[in-house]
Amino acid sequence: MATETVAKPKTSARVHVQKFGTFLSGMIMPNIGAFIAWGIITALFIEKGWIPVPQLGGFGTNAEGVPNTGLVGPMITYLLPLLIAYTGGRMVYDVRGGVVGAIGTMGVIVGAGIPMFIGAMIMGPLGGWTMKKIDSIWEGKIRPGFEMLVNNFSAGIWGALLAMLGFYGISPLVTAFSTGAGNVVQFLVNNGLLPLTSIFIEPAKVLFLNNAINHGVLTPLGIQQSLEQGKSILFLLEANPGPGLGILLAYMFFGKGLAKASAPGAAIIHFFGGIHEIYFPYVLMKPILILAAIGGGMTGIATLAVTNSGLVAPAAPGSIIAVIAQTSRDSYFGVILSVLLAATVSFLIASIILKSSKTPVGETEEDALNAATSKMEAMKGKKSSVASTLTGAGAGAGGVAVMAGPIRNIVFACDAGMGSSAMGASVLRNKIKDAGFPDVKVTNASIANLSDTYDVVVTHQDLTERAKPATSGAVHVSVDNFMNSPRYDEIVELVQRSNAAGTADGGAAAAPTAADAAPETVTAPSDILVSESVVLNGSATTRDAAIDEAGQLLLARGAVDTDYIRAMHEREESVSTYMGSFLAIPHGTNAAKDHIRKSAVSVIRYPEGIDWNGKQVKFVVGVAGVNNEHLHILSSIAKVFTNKSQVAQLEAATSVDEVLELFGKVNA
Repeated sequence: MATETVAKPKTSARVHVQKFGTFLSGMIMPNIGAFIAWGIITALFIEKGWIPVPQLGGFGTNAEGVPNTGLVGPMITYLLPLLIAYTGGRMVYDVRGGVVGAIGTMGVIVGAGIPMFIGAMIMGPLGGWTMKKIDSIWEGKIRPGFEMLVNNFSAGIWGALLAMLGFYGISPLVTAFSTGAGNVVQFLVNNGLLPLTSIFIEPAKVLFLNNAINHGVLTPLGIQQSLEQGKSILFLLEANPGPGLGILLAYMFFGKGLAKASAPGAAIIHFFGGIHEIYFPYVLMKPILILAAIGGGMTGIATLAVTNSGLVAPAAPGSIIAVIAQTSRDSYFGVILSVLLAATVSFLIASIILKSSKTPVGETEEDALNAATSKMEAMKGKKSSVASTLTGAGAGAGGVAVMAGPIRNIVFACDAGMGSSAMGASVLRNKIKDAGFPDVKVTNASIANLSDTYDVVVTHQDLTERAKPATSGAVHVSVDNFMNSPRYDEIVELVQRSNAAGTADGGAAAAPTAADAAPETVTAPSDILVSESVVLNGSATTRDAAIDEAGQLLLARGAVDTDYIRAMHEREESVSTYMGSFLAIPHGTNAAKDHIRKSAVSVIRYPEGIDWNGKQVKFVVGVAGVNNEHLHILSSIAKVFTNKSQVAQLEAATSVDEVLELFGKVNA
């Protein structure tokens, strides 16, 4: 197993700012494509654009003398803030939270005369959080058949109230803040002091505090400035790749050992890929190099100010490609010059520092870079997705990858998120609890609903590549079955080392919050598993026939329609539902959830066994679940099949009642 690097529990003000910045970034980054689209339309079609088009750019009047609305204004006023609000609300309370947050944001938009990005970043999460709290008031108390009525009207009523709150309450406050912050920026510009912001921005980047500054202040103000002036210098205060490039070039010429060897690759990732965190370990190796970054940053900003240059929209990631793509028509010379001069000044300062400094006695450059990378990951709070470029670690390393902090959230992901992943989550949850870590949250989800908020992601080996793009910051563990994979013991060991070491280094572990608490127990309705759905001697002799037999039992119960059975076969062709311990749990794809009418489970025993893709299966459990109602019984089934003596009892059972009893009276 690779060596784990464990960070101390984070409770400092810096960490709180990091988390806040990460949350803001989480609202902005998924919508960068929309910002780019707006930037392209602005650069091309406004009155001063490359191809002025009144109808698209929103200037001039039409044949009837009515001013042209265009695309630029409505996109910046309505589309972008609403997208941000929806994303923020969804981060807090899924789609329902996103919808309510977007409704509330309309009040802020209409109540203000400027683009309401800050208002959207307030109202979106606020709408999701308050809707979640309101729903909890009557959770489990709604009479069957009235769920949709209550859900829709509660969201509509509360959304309308939030819109009025946004119009009368939030809008004036955000407008005042934006005006004040804009005046401060204008004061700095008028007095030639804007380059001094690098004294704060460059160290903040290395400490991962930049998101709070960039997405919380600079981007909203930059958008407002761009709308008024057609461009903004604020978009390049943090995103300029020049300072980092200069430091990496200095290491290429004057570094030693691993730092010198890895610098060229890091420079390519930084400059063209836009992943600025790749150069942070080089600064942390010699913290005095922050002076090079500050010097380069100040030079770049001063160049932009002198040449009156800027971008039309945010450049994210901070790649030279994104920077050039968002450059205003009249600013190419100034922007390119600012990057070159920033890199040059940063290179000169860093070169002097590197040539005059020495590696501490007994420490190699490789040791220093590895230590700096670990320090960076510790400050970031999780494993860096690009750190392997520096240290040589990566997916090829044996065992579970390294962690840079205590493990709090583990997710099992499969296509539908309701069958095999639920079983695997139950098995590992019990193992981790038995190891003495009940506060580690183990959940299951469909791959389509994954987000980069998990520490560890467990998937079937055929699905790992699908899960990685959405969870690049997590450790990924591939298994060949969800019931008794040996990788579970490795995950438990990783939890023990990271969490126990984190507690030892920083005192008692933080008390779990409501979000970190163990998953709520789902009480199964009394008819999810009934005796009519248990067959002791199945008639099927092949895998596909067994799936049909399990599906027909669900169909006979009125739990699914015939399309769901077809989806069970589609799911099996995609990824096997074999779980280990002679068990398979066929279920539909994620897209087939609309074909489920109610939750139900069927259990069929095949005493002679069936060949299931080369594995012997004696028990087939068909699954159809609505709103996680089936998770209780899957948890019970998982407990049974991880106990060899109980599996033997199932094989020897002579009555349906014995099977139901072994599953722990799951319908109680």
